[in-house]
Amino acid sequence: MRKTFTTVAACVSCAVCFIAAVRAQAPATTAPAAPSGIVVANPTYVTIPLEIMVSKPAADVWKRIGKYCDIGEWFQIPCMITSGKDGEFGAVRSVANEILVAKTELSYTYTQPVREGRPYNMYHGTLEARPVTATTSKLIYTLMFDNSMLADDGAREKDKAQKTATFTRALQNMKILAEGGTLPPAPPRGAGAGGRGN
Repeated sequence: MRKTFTTVAACVSCAVCFIAAVRAQAPATTAPAAPSGIVVANPTYVTIPLEIMVSKPAADVWKRIGKYCDIGEWFQIPCMITSGKDGEFGAVRSVANEILVAKTELSYTYTQPVREGRPYNMYHGTLEARPVTATTSKLIYTLMFDNSMLADDGAREKDKAQKTATFTRALQNMKILAEGGTLPPAPPRGAGAGGRGN
């Protein structure tokens, strides 16, 4: 019995030595370093909830303005799908390289990617067509982002006001389109598109 125990102990000892030798020869793996300058130490998350009533059923509204690149029409800016398929998870549109991260039958949520050397502000937007009655609905557009990296409270309020004005105009355009109307001409570049993203 003593001989068997000694043999087993010797085998275990050999196995431990073998594993240690293999580990010593394997190249060291370390996690890649995160891009510098993107982490915000003390974020301040704000939301901008906006909504508008539409005199059409929600399903009809969504069919008219709810495709992922329909933003090009109601924001009056160029848009194309650069990766994936319009309306599918992970689709990327050319507008700020926004990625579709969630969706329901009558809504979607998108985010903007991390950019090297730029503080990440967690920018997310959700657009939804919500039924109110059988013949009416409301469009709800909610933005969420971190504005802590702006210089001061005055700059944060100005940024929020610009985004609010820009997306209010977008909702008004969606309502016009959903109700069968024609959009007015787009404002001059820079006059109405400021503050759309980060």
